[in-house]
Amino acid sequence: MLLALRIPSPTRPARIRAPRPPHGTIPALLLLALLGCQPPAQPGDAGSAFRQAGGSFPAAWTFSADADPVTATEGMVATTDAYASRVGVDILAAGGNAVDAAVATGLALAVVNPEAGNLGGGGFMMVRLADGTVHAQDHREKAPIAATRDMYLDEDGNVTDRSTVGHLAAGVPGSVAGLWEAHRRFGVLPWAEVVQPAIDLANGFEVTVRLVSTLDAAQSGIRAVPASARVFLPGDAVPAVGDTFSQPDLAGVLTRLRDQGPDDFYRGETAALIVAEMERGGGIMTLEDLDRYATVWREPVSFDYRGYTIHSMPPPSSGGLTMAAIANIVERWDLGEMGWNSPETIHVMAESFRRAYADRNEYLADPDFVELPTDEFLSETYADARAATISLDRATPSSQVNPGIEAFLDESHTTHYSVVDGAGNAVAVTTSVNSWYGGKVVVDGAGFFLNNTMDDFAAKPGTPNQFGLVQGERNAVGPEKRMLSAMSPTIVEDPDGDLFLLTGTPGGSTIITTVLQSIMNVVDHGMNVVQAVHAPRVHHQHLPDLVFFEHQGLPAATVQALEAFGHTVRERDPGPPDAYFAGGMSGDVQMIMVMPDGSFTGWSDPRRGGRTEGR
Repeated sequence: MLLALRIPSPTRPARIRAPRPPHGTIPALLLLALLGCQPPAQPGDAGSAFRQAGGSFPAAWTFSADADPVTATEGMVATTDAYASRVGVDILAAGGNAVDAAVATGLALAVVNPEAGNLGGGGFMMVRLADGTVHAQDHREKAPIAATRDMYLDEDGNVTDRSTVGHLAAGVPGSVAGLWEAHRRFGVLPWAEVVQPAIDLANGFEVTVRLVSTLDAAQSGIRAVPASARVFLPGDAVPAVGDTFSQPDLAGVLTRLRDQGPDDFYRGETAALIVAEMERGGGIMTLEDLDRYATVWREPVSFDYRGYTIHSMPPPSSGGLTMAAIANIVERWDLGEMGWNSPETIHVMAESFRRAYADRNEYLADPDFVELPTDEFLSETYADARAATISLDRATPSSQVNPGIEAFLDESHTTHYSVVDGAGNAVAVTTSVNSWYGGKVVVDGAGFFLNNTMDDFAAKPGTPNQFGLVQGERNAVGPEKRMLSAMSPTIVEDPDGDLFLLTGTPGGSTIITTVLQSIMNVVDHGMNVVQAVHAPRVHHQHLPDLVFFEHQGLPAATVQALEAFGHTVRERDPGPPDAYFAGGMSGDVQMIMVMPDGSFTGWSDPRRGGRTEGR
């Protein structure tokens, strides 16, 4: 859901003014709202470069290219949930900055979006302050001290489900530490003020269609854990839309968080509840694990794409480096001239995806444990070499695309939200418990789900994980190691160095390609935020050797042309939703764009439900 803030204020600083690049207007869906009157239409609102050039979506595609974006002048919050978006906008209206709003929004999502928003998981945060400085915060989970390389293998050496279901699947949570640290460093409102809205929601909110649909899809796994079923299946049933859903245990945790800060979660009563849950279920997380957890501020990955500067997360997120590798390869071709989602454009993207993912899966891991070829991923030499192996006439089988950083060899459930304030501070956060409702384990007495992000390690290097990613030895399980992630919260600056775009999405292994496509839709194809979010997406991750596309997202003629190139093309199954593909759709993009006059346009993805509200 997307909310926008529009309140009287002094003139906006010129430094966040964006130029007038060719951006149009794209589909939007999962959007909450606008606070304030309708502002005057901005240049490009009624149409877009994409439309003016004759661009259109497939006739059978679900989402429109013609909806008007949400607009605002003093702040905007884009999330997957209306309650959380409203919390963020209320914090901005109360005088908070974008970091305050992001922290309050993240805590609200932990209440109303329990399948992904979380206290029991982790994630990554990108912050761009009004002075232009960019900061990358890693609050990814860590493996417990007692973790071992082969802990998820059976006696025959085969991978079990212990990395995805149950107590052993949980890494040490980082979300609470991450939100606290971001607020400590950059927030302006009192801590208690940004936590209180989440407590209010935990004391009762009206059940939404979204919550019902995800609980319904996950209820068999939740029912298998008594503490989980007690909280989320009251009366042994999924709550009904419109019911009041109260979470008193979670309200207690949040109240202690408000009053004691993270000490309670990592060393106090909540920590004791987590450890007791581990002991009941045969887990290995201890008080020492919780006490030793700390967030890390890392150097952002920053790279150029057609004059725009893209800032994203470094390892243990694979997002920034993999996007950089793809973008640097793709930049060798003029995608705008080739046409949006033409067979030739998709072919170039898929071949670039294939090569970058081959290197991502082999080389990237926790930089505190292994040396990483960061410079190679960012280098023009690497991009030239990889691009030179792409034929414009024929797909290269993945069996022939090996990891390609020879110089170095010689020696993803998740949610995303974007926030911007009137001063030009911007925050992009992607956070996760990995699968929907993580490992399905609720901490008894605390009321939140624990993650199952241990599956993001290579439980058995060379064997696919739940997202089909085949990863290498560098990302094997190890004590206190952070598992590799695809989460890619991203902030884009225009060619003048001013704030231009915030974007991000959930989606497991598809996160990287989805985020980059949302940027290319704007930069290469002249789309506006609605169109850039609504546009059908494609994906390739090296293995399996398939070009995936969303249900009804490509015309038959395009599929046939891709097959003629030698690609194996697969349409997403439109069946029941799972953790990442609902009704054949992928991703849940939350995008905000700064317009030429300094105002904001934004859009929330419709793929996971939602609506646009204004006042």
